[in-house]
Amino acid sequence: MSKYFAPSELIINADGSCFHLHLKPEQLADKVILVGDPGRVDTIARMFDSIECTVGNREFRTVTGIYKGKRITVQSTGIGCDNIDIVVNELDTLANIDYSTRTEKPVHRTLDIVRIGTCGGLQPYTPIGTYLCSVKSIGFDGLLNFYADRDKVCDLELERAFMAHMEWSPQKGAPYVANANRELLDRIMAGDKRMMPGITIACNGFYGPQGRVLRGKLSDPEQNSKVESFEYKGCRITNYEMESSAVAGLAAILGHRAMTVCIVIANRYAKEMNTDYKPLLENLITHVLDHI
Repeated sequence: MSKYFAPSELIINADGSCFHLHLKPEQLADKVILVGDPGRVDTIARMFDSIECTVGNREFRTVTGIYKGKRITVQSTGIGCDNIDIVVNELDTLANIDYSTRTEKPVHRTLDIVRIGTCGGLQPYTPIGTYLCSVKSIGFDGLLNFYADRDKVCDLELERAFMAHMEWSPQKGAPYVANANRELLDRIMAGDKRMMPGITIACNGFYGPQGRVLRGKLSDPEQNSKVESFEYKGCRITNYEMESSAVAGLAAILGHRAMTVCIVIANRYAKEMNTDYKPLLENLITHVLDHI
């Protein structure tokens, strides 16, 4: 017998859409692009050949349309892994729960989810303009620790090595390391030399968690130097951003394929920043649309 999802757990709006995204099951494509900024959804949608639907609620904006014969949904998430918990779970319900009966569908539908974002490079070889693909993402947010299957989709050896190197304080909560889907990663990278694989840290904040010092003092003033010097099986941590770990990890738990690719707009190592990154970002968007 299929599992039944009570109204308090699966919240469906009066119009038959999911609670936060306001999206209906028939409006979701199998190929999904996630962006943080709602305005970026329209940037991508303008590249579509046709638009099927446009939906918006709060920071969550969705457009589903056709690009070169492929049906694609573009979804904004806002900032942070907490919003990813909302977005990925609700996308999964649209794909794999029958809203009319509130029961799980007998055949699992797998989504391909690619997050396109911006990030800060952490190494001298990750200059501004680099396209970084997150092969592994270290989550500072702790989101996956609330899910029973987190150990099945995480690199536990890397978690232990990272915590030992960082002299990690238990007050911060345990970090986790989520793996991007290899098949989707290979498809997006597509042998393109502009795409650099790396280990990403998904931070649970923009300032203190990323080692920025303003008026609030840091609990570990040496965090960034420790991060930059960490090495695991010949690989180093390449960038900071704020969503990749939850995207990859939660998608894997739910049986979807997911990965993140970001353009470096700041290099923390060189203390450089570029706010005029939109042309490079549009090139990255076109690449992802062509390969998803």
